[in-house]
Amino acid sequence: MALYQEFEIKDESKMIDLKKLEVGDYEVIGGIKTHFHRAGSGKPIVFLHGSGPGVSAWANWRLTLPYFAENGFEVFAPDIVGFGYTERPKDFEYTHRNRVKHVIDFIKHFDLKEVNIVGNSMGGAIALAVALEIPERIRKLVIMGSVGVKFPITNGLVTVWGYKPSIENMRKVIEALSSNPSLVGEDLIRMRYEASIQPGFQETYEKMFYPPYQKHIDEMDVEDRLGEIKVPTLVIHGKLDKVIPYQISVRIFEKLPNAELHIFGDCGHWTQIEKRDEFNELVKSFLSR
Repeated sequence: MALYQEFEIKDESKMIDLKKLEVGDYEVIGGIKTHFHRAGSGKPIVFLHGSGPGVSAWANWRLTLPYFAENGFEVFAPDIVGFGYTERPKDFEYTHRNRVKHVIDFIKHFDLKEVNIVGNSMGGAIALAVALEIPERIRKLVIMGSVGVKFPITNGLVTVWGYKPSIENMRKVIEALSSNPSLVGEDLIRMRYEASIQPGFQETYEKMFYPPYQKHIDEMDVEDRLGEIKVPTLVIHGKLDKVIPYQISVRIFEKLPNAELHIFGDCGHWTQIEKRDEFNELVKSFLSR
């Protein structure tokens, strides 16, 4: 699979320069020099990536951002503090609480109102927390393979959070994240591995996710407050997910008062990659209503 994908559109004036979109921009957000991608015009969407090694906004959303930027949305995708090419401040405390604050600061920095948030895995847990803290700014939520309630740590998640840099270990991570790694391809494995060995990346990763891993799931728990989230929410999961069991999304769905649930039967943790076209169409339909 290529690192970026061409999309057929009718209006050539809306075509996105994919290589330019891949590079991104920087602004200081809450005192942190933050790398992010921005494109398109229309209803704003903030895309929040997950927590795997070598992850960045582009790695998670490279097959998603062009589609929405070309179809009536303004897309924003930050590298959340601790990940990607965002500054890693000295002595920064890499907690879930501080990641949530970074995203809220990002939304306020661009004065985004009636914003849609799409969050993957850890990004889903951040999206839920953001909706609880600034509900007046949130229009709709989409969460996929999301954390947000307590559950026993899975072997798949231990593989992801316990990663030590090597091509073979990155392949094991990708195998945990995808139900069919052959669909993901060697390009992504190489890209994620090379990202993981850049100066400071692995050191920060080990500061964020360290044993006992269960504590990191528990600190993202908002189960008792899910009933407070009134905005329309689309909950998406892959039934073959080895990292976050799909039953977690069922639990979240049952607690949200205004939610829809979609489970892909032949899909793992990466719904936006394994089911790219179906995912894009499903989310676009939900956000366009």
